[in-house]
Amino acid sequence: MKTILSFLKPYRLPIIIAYSLTLLELAADLLFPLFLGLMINDGILHQNSENIVFWGSIMLVLTVITFVGGIINSYYSSHVSASSAYDIREKLFDQIQRFTFEHLSNYPTSTLVTRFTNDVRQIQNTIFMGLRIMVRAPLMVIGSIVMALIVNIKISLIFLLTVPLLIGFLYWVLIKGSKMFTSVQERVDQVNKVIQENIAGMRIIKAFVRRDFEVSRFNNANETLALETQSSFRFVEATMPILLFVMNISLIFILWFGNLQTIVGTTTVGDVVAIVNYALRTVMAMSMFTFIALAFSRAKASAERLEPILTEKVDHHNSEVEKQSQITTGKIAFKQVSFSYPNEKTSVLNDISFKAEPKEQIAVIGSTGSGKTTLFQLIPRLYRPESGMIYLDNVPITHFSDEDLRGNIGYVPQSSLLFTGTIADNIKFGKEDATKAEVIQAAKDAQIHHTIESFPNKYDSVVGQKGVNLSGGQKQRISIARALIRRPKILLFDDSTSALDLKTESLLLDALRQYKCTILIITQKITTAKRADRILLIDHGQILAYGSHEKLLTTSALYQNIVESQYQKELPYV
Repeated sequence: MKTILSFLKPYRLPIIIAYSLTLLELAADLLFPLFLGLMINDGILHQNSENIVFWGSIMLVLTVITFVGGIINSYYSSHVSASSAYDIREKLFDQIQRFTFEHLSNYPTSTLVTRFTNDVRQIQNTIFMGLRIMVRAPLMVIGSIVMALIVNIKISLIFLLTVPLLIGFLYWVLIKGSKMFTSVQERVDQVNKVIQENIAGMRIIKAFVRRDFEVSRFNNANETLALETQSSFRFVEATMPILLFVMNISLIFILWFGNLQTIVGTTTVGDVVAIVNYALRTVMAMSMFTFIALAFSRAKASAERLEPILTEKVDHHNSEVEKQSQITTGKIAFKQVSFSYPNEKTSVLNDISFKAEPKEQIAVIGSTGSGKTTLFQLIPRLYRPESGMIYLDNVPITHFSDEDLRGNIGYVPQSSLLFTGTIADNIKFGKEDATKAEVIQAAKDAQIHHTIESFPNKYDSVVGQKGVNLSGGQKQRISIARALIRRPKILLFDDSTSALDLKTESLLLDALRQYKCTILIITQKITTAKRADRILLIDHGQILAYGSHEKLLTTSALYQNIVESQYQKELPYV
């Protein structure tokens, strides 16, 4: 909770105002029964209209003060809770934007969505409640007991017997409830995960006729969430009947004992009425404790889920930066680089060493799972090597800031991801200030310009979520245009021409020759690999061969087998 509470520091003044108004409300509310008792004793019992009007006027003023104070308090409480929730979401988003893939692998997308929405909302509601009633309720209980003792000690001793027991009981409810609501939030994550997977994979589900299975999977997750939620709410809500039962029994004893004291003349009717009013206020305040315990339990669970993200240290790359380092030629060198994913014992890359000269085209081929994509992700520093070093322009990669490094790399991922917006917006994602001419040129080089021109709205055509209204080849070419518009020093194509026909791919590769940058292309096509200056053959995280097409034909048996399997004829005729 300490991290979450730190977000309240900028709002000290509104918080002070809110709590000052709470104390004003509380004081007025606690004085009301006292003046009511005085009005009964000095006015009604003695039939003195002047005293009735005097004390009644004071009570009316107290009522107005309570009303106005409550309205202003609500205004400031809403401001603080909404603003702090905004700040928390902003910080969460900023943190996630800075996360490396190692960090992101610890948080599934569904859990991040839940934390951004459900968890932050719980924090917001609790902050509001904290400024409105979370402090007022316990102070009301304490104040009511003190005022009752001032009016009549003997009758008020009943408070001292019941209230401490109930406070201990509520503390136990809070501890147990916090654990239960942590489990509820985890179940919400699971439901979100199933929903997200279904929406993203709806075409596959329909194609494989797996609707019934997915419905069953969702029902199981939803039912588990419902049962966990019911158990948690039932447990916390059960505290209210217990509180009311104990306090109502106390109220009955107050009335009975007060009546005896009135009969023997040791107290007055006004005092009994005042104490009964304090007892009723205590009952109301204690009943609020149920909602406070519920809200605080959920907020504590949510805060514990947000804390790891908010406190994650993510700026370790830039701490090593030498500001004068800039990528100028695009030369790449791997020296004895090894890597394995977090929490995985098996190495994905083992002792990788190779060089790519400036403006050279390198084709990277290998079987599925051989480490090709991982090798690519190390270059823009999406992951860090476990050992070895990567050099750009003979400078260690750690000497570049994230902005300088990634700003000079054009990366086209294996799975093309487009954002909701126009086609022009998606291409300009690579260069925000790009001109229309630059957008068109990038599209032409990516061999997508004529296709875009055939759309009714051309470059202003709206792309559906994740490019759902475009074909695989269209999405790939727009993704390529997005990378080309940057005019980067290094271009990385992660098997991103797989959906292109041979003619389109050939035109694309011809267009890439005009870009003065180093190009690495992951491909499974020998026709593509042949056009590269050199070919990097990788298998099981190790480099098996590196050289031109002709060299690998004579030196690598594996490469010969790959060529034979694709051409289905003897080597002499290749």
